[in-house]
Amino acid sequence: MPRRRKGQKRVDIVKIENESNLQVTFSKRRAGLFKKASELCTLCGAEIAIVVFSPGKANKVYSFGHPSVELLVDRFLRRDLPPPNNEGRHNHLLMNHRNVVLRELNKEVMNMEEILQMEKAHGESILEIRRRANGGWWEAPINALNLSQLKQLMEAMEFLKQDVEKEAQQQQMVTNVGLPFLTFGSALSPTNGARAISS
Repeated sequence: MPRRRKGQKRVDIVKIENESNLQVTFSKRRAGLFKKASELCTLCGAEIAIVVFSPGKANKVYSFGHPSVELLVDRFLRRDLPPPNNEGRHNHLLMNHRNVVLRELNKEVMNMEEILQMEKAHGESILEIRRRANGGWWEAPINALNLSQLKQLMEAMEFLKQDVEKEAQQQQMVTNVGLPFLTFGSALSPTNGARAISS
């Protein structure tokens, strides 16, 4: 059974305390909010203005508006401006052109998001295949490994042996203690091991 990713878990709606998680969540939710507002404008012809202040010290302002944030805020505050569609045929043509362009841009964004999601899923599946193919083979019993895996294990053990010997020599030089030191190789050698123990 595949592991559940963080994006698939149910998220409780409570204030996020971790600053980096807060910024990531804000960015994703803001993009989703603007996308839904844009879809509502395209599908229903709604006029929408959204102003969002980012959390934290940055306190940046993000806005989305159709036809524009300024026009809708002015209309809301004064309440006496006529809707933009009543200002004549020229303005009506501009609005229709803007709507067509907005629909095309929305469609393009949605297609790009679909492609992005497909690529992310593809990348995750490749990582999962690699993890399964390479993951944990060294934990298997030695007689279950093939020749290539045995060679890789032997090389890894050689590097580990060299690293351990270097670290032991460095620590011995730092402490200046003249204690005999048995390396992995010398301990296995009958003559070298006996000499090191007797000295």
